[in-house]
Amino acid sequence: MSWSINTIPSQKGRIVVITGANSGLGFETTKFFASKETTVVMACRDLQNGEVARELIMQEYPEADLSLMLLDLADLSSIQSFAKIFNEKYDRLDILFNNAGLMAIPKTITMDGFEAQFGVNHLGHFALTGQLLDTILATEKSRIVTISSVFHYIGKINIGDPMAENRRYSKWGGYTQSKLANLLFTFELQRRLQNHSTIAVAAHPGYATTHLQTRGTEMENRGFRKRVVQFITFIMGVSAKSGSYPQIRAATDPESKGGDYYGPGLFNYLFPRRPRKVWSTRRANDTEMAESLWELSEEFTGVTYKL
Repeated sequence: MSWSINTIPSQKGRIVVITGANSGLGFETTKFFASKETTVVMACRDLQNGEVARELIMQEYPEADLSLMLLDLADLSSIQSFAKIFNEKYDRLDILFNNAGLMAIPKTITMDGFEAQFGVNHLGHFALTGQLLDTILATEKSRIVTISSVFHYIGKINIGDPMAENRRYSKWGGYTQSKLANLLFTFELQRRLQNHSTIAVAAHPGYATTHLQTRGTEMENRGFRKRVVQFITFIMGVSAKSGSYPQIRAATDPESKGGDYYGPGLFNYLFPRRPRKVWSTRRANDTEMAESLWELSEEFTGVTYKL
């Protein structure tokens, strides 16, 4: 039976955490699950923006069960605090969306000294998943959905210098490395979940119209370049709503298996509601690199998985 977003039944009784829930793909994913009677925890770095997003969704779905919690993926102490509060409040977690991210920004350092794209996109979600893992594993048939990108195709992991401390920093190199890391993490996590009903899956949105495309140019104060990016996005991009469908399928398709990777179909402009399984590069399936990255991630974050 082929998957369709139009036939997904009520998700009442399930609990979902979505990082970056106040905008872009996270907002659309939150809105979808709000429509399905799901308890959604909106994990946001900016609570004011998060409350605005929550109110917008509540206007459309007044009965929605939406909770707002502070989570800054650029700060390991914030991640630890979020996980502690969540684990004390909830005894189950059906779906974790590792959704939030940064894209092609100037070199920035996190609170813990990490290059921001690697630190937020990969290490932050690695630490978050690890500290929520007991609650996830206690939930039958739970899922961990991590969002990668088509740009993982050109990504390379510099395992000896992932923060670009001893080489020239490339904002696109940093981004593609982090998105490749998302897939290496997903596939390695799935290998370690073999004796559990929980599965790890991944998705990418294709070229979706979100704030990510212009964030870097805004930080660099490049007004003309920002307008160029906005024009290209207008011509080539699909809506954030369409971009959210692959991760929604990864989270809800009853036929999904651990390690599946979803993205837009070939004719995404014509049939945006038909995401499908997509291929990943040989680098994304390099088990030795995945193990090395895992060990490095444990060292950097101080989070060890009990698997």
